[in-house]
Amino acid sequence: MVESGPAIHLNLKVRGLKPSATVAINELSNELIRQGKSVFKLGLGQSPFPVPEEVVNALRQHASCKDYLPVQGLAPLREAVAGYHQRVDDVPVEAKNVLIGPGSKELMFLLQVAHYGDLLVPAPCWVSYAPQARIIGRQVRFINTTYDQGWRLLPERLDELCQEDLSRPRVLILNYPGNPDGSSYTDQELEQIANVARKHKIILLSDEIYGPLYHQTPHKSVARHYPEGTIISSGLSKWCGAGGWRLGTFAFPSSLNWLLKAMSSVASETYTSTSAPIQWAAITAFKGSEAIEAYLQHARRILSALGLWTASSLRDAGARLRDPAGAFYLFPDLSQLRERLAAQGIFSDRELCRRCLHDTGVAFLPGSEFGMEPEQLTVRIAYVDFDGAKAIAASRESGVDGVLDEAFLRNYCTPVMEGIDRLGDWLKAF
Repeated sequence: MVESGPAIHLNLKVRGLKPSATVAINELSNELIRQGKSVFKLGLGQSPFPVPEEVVNALRQHASCKDYLPVQGLAPLREAVAGYHQRVDDVPVEAKNVLIGPGSKELMFLLQVAHYGDLLVPAPCWVSYAPQARIIGRQVRFINTTYDQGWRLLPERLDELCQEDLSRPRVLILNYPGNPDGSSYTDQELEQIANVARKHKIILLSDEIYGPLYHQTPHKSVARHYPEGTIISSGLSKWCGAGGWRLGTFAFPSSLNWLLKAMSSVASETYTSTSAPIQWAAITAFKGSEAIEAYLQHARRILSALGLWTASSLRDAGARLRDPAGAFYLFPDLSQLRERLAAQGIFSDRELCRRCLHDTGVAFLPGSEFGMEPEQLTVRIAYVDFDGAKAIAASRESGVDGVLDEAFLRNYCTPVMEGIDRLGDWLKAF
């Protein structure tokens, strides 16, 4: 049978689409390990820490729950998510305006199915924002940022772009602390961006999946400044260490209830509902407890010390980068080494990553996967290749005060330390 019209149109958008870069580097790393090679996995951004025990216990208790749940999500879970945002973010989220999905990634896809506007994405950005839009056929507008700007979106640049067509509907994705760079925004910067978004009636999707993993300062949501137009995206994958559980949350303002309903309708025709046992267990996670807060305190402590050490080591090797504000990523700019790399036949970020993996066994991702040009020679480092359970246990034993020293990191974050040492020596050798 001959394909016609919409089928051909959709297939042309999907055929040739590459797998997610973060998934691909993880699969490549695992394959090289199966071949007996030594690989330092600094490519996939997966939390190294175990799911808190009380959340695991909640999953055990509800393992027999087998019924389909409401498309929008389990009512007690939506209440817990709303309470979380009220308690932690100081945003008046209501349970009726929460949508639960099988990962925030899927909810972002549904948002673009249900909304007809352009997608605005500050670059560098997470690898899946733009491919999702292209699958659906939405226009993607990258808003380029620079190292000197701290890889942050400037409100005046956002305003300038919107002035090109004042009537065009738009969705802006703001991710902080950010993947791929670990940077963030001050409260004043968030307010300025919110003012521009309000001026142009932009729907702001605030991807705050790493919010609880700020290293030092507390997380502040942009929704405090633009409550009527902001959707807060969160989930269990990063702060709760449960990436494979696949549970994401969207918290809408009442003014965007029409969009929530549209997304729920699409969900009902695609995945129906999110896993019942996972939803029941997630109630415990979002309600929080002293034990969960202690878990987060030690996770932040470890990530802060490791991030600072990693950034310092890469600067010593010639990279330009700032200390991370949160999450577990760094985005080194290696353009200052351009001449030395060119002398070795390395002219792009992809070739740099390929050669380094071959020469040292250190796996990481090129900046071009995150919206940068290959010749800019940027790369993303995810410093999470270590046993998080052992690291948290050791941090607890050492007490809650003070900064963890290099000896601690050498003992409990060994693969990351050795991988960065190898990468630094490799860069210095040119």
